[in-house]
Amino acid sequence: MKEYKLSIKEWAVEDRPREKLMRKGIQTLSDAELLAILIGSGTREESAVELARRMMHGYQDNLNNLAKAGMDELCKLKGIGEARGIAIIAALELGRRRATCEVLQRNKISSSKDVADIFQSLLGDLPYEEFWVLLLNRSNYIIERLKISQGGIAGTVTDVRIILKTALDKLASSMILVHNHPSGHLVPSDADRRITTKLKEAGALMEVVVLDHVIVSEQGYYSFADENTL
Repeated sequence: MKEYKLSIKEWAVEDRPREKLMRKGIQTLSDAELLAILIGSGTREESAVELARRMMHGYQDNLNNLAKAGMDELCKLKGIGEARGIAIIAALELGRRRATCEVLQRNKISSSKDVADIFQSLLGDLPYEEFWVLLLNRSNYIIERLKISQGGIAGTVTDVRIILKTALDKLASSMILVHNHPSGHLVPSDADRRITTKLKEAGALMEVVVLDHVIVSEQGYYSFADENTL
């Protein structure tokens, strides 16, 4: 039997988040109600709001947990097909990018916390490692933010030559290395220490100073410079 989907007009008044948004403002909507707007319509068994509430409950009512779900995982949820899964993932990614853009507007890097503020929203909840570089001018203003590589749960491959070539092409005076630890464990690995030393030594030859290497997770960050391990 073909699945029957309730139209918005058939929802109970209390289950019409779009109308609530128009009457009372977007801040009055719960996470589940906002998710229901993305889902659009319900099924024979439950309204879009009920579906969204069930979905949020499956992720401990935590948007950070939901943001970690991949497309395959979302599509396996009852009532969430490919189109809805794509809409949800796109909305979460827009939120992540907006948070990063707001931080970047400050432009100047004055501390390791400035770096962490930029990258925790970008990398903190990823299930795999990414390696990024912040290129800075002489006044420590950001020239560019670059993703160098993406790897697996245990690590990523970083090419020193690519990083230095990019820094020279952009006329950077200094750089800050950044990557995430999906495990949440913030102690640098031997590989982290080796790539830091290698880039610091290679950068010195080209007069591009490595100011710091910051490791981020969802819970916090580690700064080589702050810990005097650079």
